Amino acid sequence: MNNPDVEIDNLLVLSLGSNLGDRKQTIEKAYQLLEQAIGKILKKSSFIETKPWGFTSENFFINTVACYSTKLSCEEALRKIHEIEFILGRKRSNEVGYQSRTIDIDILFYNEEVIETKDLVVPHPLLHKRDFVLLPLKEVLPDFIHPVLRQKIKDIKIS
Repeated sequence: MNNPDVEIDNLLVLSLGSNLGDRKQTIEKAYQLLEQAIGKILKKSSFIETKPWGFTSENFFINTVACYSTKLSCEEALRKIHEIEFILGRKRSNEVGYQSRTIDIDILFYNEEVIETKDLVVPHPLLHKRDFVLLPLKEVLPDFIHPVLRQKIKDIKIS
């Protein structure tokens, strides 16, 4: 973010996607709930529409990236995110693989930290392989340096 006029507690960067129901309305509601539960929204990308990634569905996704300032730890933020996904109709199944969903919220970055636990990997390990994440991310954080790849977001190529 590197804006000296904006005081940030912890930078939390999220990817949001929806391919069921009123996709845009669901994401707009997610923005609101996240701001109430996690912290002030700093920036959000425009919406992009994309084909499903990793599975087949006739329903295209609306995707976006949003940056928040939060006082929460990354683990606390993840718990809040799961609560919000549930409120917005996300049904998690034990099936292997990806499925259509009303909302999917992934943590892309938490500051410049690298976190690897059984429940959480940050930065998101697949963000550089997904154009539906990388394109909106380039819109909101082009000069942010990926802490693992050691490249500015704007310089990362889809792999």
